[in-house]
Amino acid sequence: MKPLHEQAFSMIELLVVLVILAVLAAQAMPSFKQHVIRARRSEAQAAMLKLMQQEERFYTQANTYIAFSSSTTEPEARQFKWWSSNGAPTSAYEIEGKACDGEPISQCVQLIATPGTAMVDSAFRDEDCRQLKLTSSGLRLATGPSTRCWP
Repeated sequence: MKPLHEQAFSMIELLVVLVILAVLAAQAMPSFKQHVIRARRSEAQAAMLKLMQQEERFYTQANTYIAFSSSTTEPEARQFKWWSSNGAPTSAYEIEGKACDGEPISQCVQLIATPGTAMVDSAFRDEDCRQLKLTSSGLRLATGPSTRCWP
């Protein structure tokens, strides 16, 4: 039988293991954060595409698009979901529908998804893409420095 001090790990061995784990975690965290941002961005894009389909259905019935936002009070506009996830508090983006720049709402609508507002998860940030935009004419834009915001 071995003596008791040879059966246990030494403090040095435990510290080495902890240092290795810390280095691995430090390498993985930035990659994980970027993955979460891309996943939440994709979630917002899917919500925007669904909302644009809803806008097109509304257009076929009313011959105009409809503006909507989180503060909308019109009953027809309240049917449009202004958040990107299952519920507003857990969503990363707040989505607004309004007329395209320089055009009336009857001819063109743009959906604008803004990350981390007071109405959704205010801690979320997307510095690469910032606001995402989708127009009824098919334009997919972003206000951030990245050119790879839309697939």
